[in-house]
Amino acid sequence: MPDAPRPRSRLLIVGLGLLLIGAIGGGVGLVIASTADPCLEVDGPDDGALLGADDVADGAIVFRADEDAARGLTVTAVGEGELTDDLEPHEEGRILPLSTLPDGEHELVARLSCAFSPDTTRLAFTIDTVPPEIDLDDVDGPLIGDEPLEVTGRVDDAEAEVSADAGTLEQDGETFTLTVPTPVEGPVTVTAVDAAGNRSEAVLEPIASVPSRVTVSPVRSVHVSFWGWVTGDLRDPVLEMAEDGLINAVQLDLKDESGVVGYDSEVDRAHEIGAVEAIYDLDEAVAELHDLGLAVIGRIVAFRDPVLAAHAWEHDEREQVIQTDDGEPYGGYGGFTNFADDDVVDYNVALAVEAARAGVDDILWDYVRRPDGDVDGFRFAGLEDSPEQAVVDFVAEADETLAPYGVSHGASVYGIAVDRPTQIAQDIAGLAEHTDYIAPMVYPSHWGPGEYDVASPIDEPYDIVAASLADFVALTEGQRARIIPWLQDFSIGGVTYDAEKVRAQIDATYDTGLEEWILWSPGVRYTTEAIDPLD
Repeated sequence: MPDAPRPRSRLLIVGLGLLLIGAIGGGVGLVIASTADPCLEVDGPDDGALLGADDVADGAIVFRADEDAARGLTVTAVGEGELTDDLEPHEEGRILPLSTLPDGEHELVARLSCAFSPDTTRLAFTIDTVPPEIDLDDVDGPLIGDEPLEVTGRVDDAEAEVSADAGTLEQDGETFTLTVPTPVEGPVTVTAVDAAGNRSEAVLEPIASVPSRVTVSPVRSVHVSFWGWVTGDLRDPVLEMAEDGLINAVQLDLKDESGVVGYDSEVDRAHEIGAVEAIYDLDEAVAELHDLGLAVIGRIVAFRDPVLAAHAWEHDEREQVIQTDDGEPYGGYGGFTNFADDDVVDYNVALAVEAARAGVDDILWDYVRRPDGDVDGFRFAGLEDSPEQAVVDFVAEADETLAPYGVSHGASVYGIAVDRPTQIAQDIAGLAEHTDYIAPMVYPSHWGPGEYDVASPIDEPYDIVAASLADFVALTEGQRARIIPWLQDFSIGGVTYDAEKVRAQIDATYDTGLEEWILWSPGVRYTTEAIDPLD
């Protein structure tokens, strides 16, 4: 039998490999000669990966296939539906931007039909783009001397790692404590990074520490003006009073009745309105008084402020000025600023904070009131309540702002305010809730004949001071504030205030159960013979 013709072998090149079809044992066989690369390649997250916001922002899954084959590519999110329409053209195939996927767990299935069977790839990963939330507690307690500042806080993800760029931070799950040395020279940034790499920050603003406070009790003080401090003939006798044990504190003006700030303030608003006159060096004055063991009481005349009133009126900030009922600026005292205006409040409080940082031990507010006269004759822009409540609100805001600095503060008030709070907008009970002391100006010369049944108060200093202070003590009983009266050490109206009359006021103070006082002399000259040395 003649030889049968041999079958010819065929070589097929297909997507999955190199196949040889030939005769094997008299039949036709399929032989895998070699294996080619799969027709679909996928570059994406590692299986089980956790992706954060940075990963997702610029990330994408790349599906590589030749142009003809790619037309059959399908991508499905298990349990969510097909994502094929979300694919975008790419030089190497198609891409799926990760930013198109929501936070959560994802399982994607990519299929592409090849020559003999579909090529399938699965990807499983989780997206979490929400950064951890940091909550820093408010700074609590005074920043005194070189004591470190301790701030506590929380993060809403116990697995997040919390760190700070200054000080030391200890973390216990969701809570942490940051300890930094004071003064804090610049902002301290607290950072939290979660497992997905999401980052959040919270900033602790610079907080300066202050020198250690000088605390004295009972307070025995005298008033010293800007020029009184820099004039040796006035300052030296005051310091001698301290050396002789007659006083333990000095009331030093910071902003006076003229609206002038008497030291080189760094408060921007003070410079903007032209209020700063660097008559004395506040830091040096505080240091000198502290070296003598004296407490520094910084007096700020709040709302009688001709400088601010004039500047505000000229620069179309007229809501900062108390006006008459016909819309003109109130002209008494050279100008009165509006306690119901936030900018006026902020300016005065900023000066108090600056003084506290400079080491001033106590802030004494003066002219925390409206002008005297019929209240219907005034306009107070932005006033939402009564004038007396607005004044209380101012003191309350100052109290809250000053609290971290460990400085006390008080309010100077008129004697008549004890039973006539609406006459000049001084609610004594309200003010006593937010101050450490009330300083009634019970100067005998300021009372009219017949007040408290005293025929001539200026000639009867003991009687008028004792009667007035008794009312203040009764009204503030059980309140936070104590009473430290202003007493008169100046002559007026043809009546000379000698040692006897000054001493009579001091005796009236003691006999009312009070032990503290501040003497006022506009000329900064004091009647030392009227004062007994401190024990």
